[in-house]
Amino acid sequence: MSQAEHNPANYCYRHPDRESYVLCQRCGRTICPECQTQAAVGVHCPECTREARQSTPRTKPAIVTAIRSAGRSGAPVVTYSLIAFCVLAYILQLVTGGTNGLVTNLFVYYPPYTATQPWRMVTTIFLHASVLHILFNMYSLFIFGPIMEQLLGRARFLALFFLAGFGGSVAVLLIAPNVAVLGASGAIFGLFTGFFVIQRRLGGNSNQLLVLIVINLVIGFIPGLGIAWQAHVGGLVVGAAVAWIFTRTHNRTQRVEQFLMLGGVAVALIALTVVGVALMPGRLG
Repeated sequence: MSQAEHNPANYCYRHPDRESYVLCQRCGRTICPECQTQAAVGVHCPECTREARQSTPRTKPAIVTAIRSAGRSGAPVVTYSLIAFCVLAYILQLVTGGTNGLVTNLFVYYPPYTATQPWRMVTTIFLHASVLHILFNMYSLFIFGPIMEQLLGRARFLALFFLAGFGGSVAVLLIAPNVAVLGASGAIFGLFTGFFVIQRRLGGNSNQLLVLIVINLVIGFIPGLGIAWQAHVGGLVVGAAVAWIFTRTHNRTQRVEQFLMLGGVAVALIALTVVGVALMPGRLG
């Protein structure tokens, strides 16, 4: 792999040896995770954070203070929120009949429903089939989510998570249209490969992560486990594509290009969904 030409603008202005993909929302300087402070929109560098605090009124409602304090602390609130939604959804599944109950039947993804209820391709991310299923996925999200959220920022992290999850559902539609699937595995695999792509771009050692991805992917092909490997493959591919876009468009001047490229991924997934629905009648039964 050839080494990219060194560009000072791509490195933290306070730590010149640290490459980063995040810019200060106020001054536009590149900042590494250690120097980032979450703001209402984007992140701020230490100097801009200090200036903002000095100009901010001292008296605020307690709830506002608590929320902003969590943001300033760099807490991965998006990751924790996703985990909370998944846990809440699983509890609702249990109290409404489990995998055959009301909540599961309303939001699980079953390809024949795609034409009339396409939102299931995303809502199914929050459902799980068993305690072990949700424990494994939430543990993976707890480990990799904060890392990716800090590297990418909250909005881009959410884009990666949901596009990868959507990609997993699209893969199921195209490869296994008779299979009902649920779980965050497609989105989790998107985080795996996203982290792998970014690590490679930063020059980090990602061999151990590659082994982990391969092992988990192979497990999905073992007969009798009931694992939808199609969703894993879809999330893996889309996660890698989205992360590649982030590594190529992380400068502030490339925000429009980044938005258009992410939109292109979304449009491609929608187009594949339309194709899958059109082919559905001849593949069922």
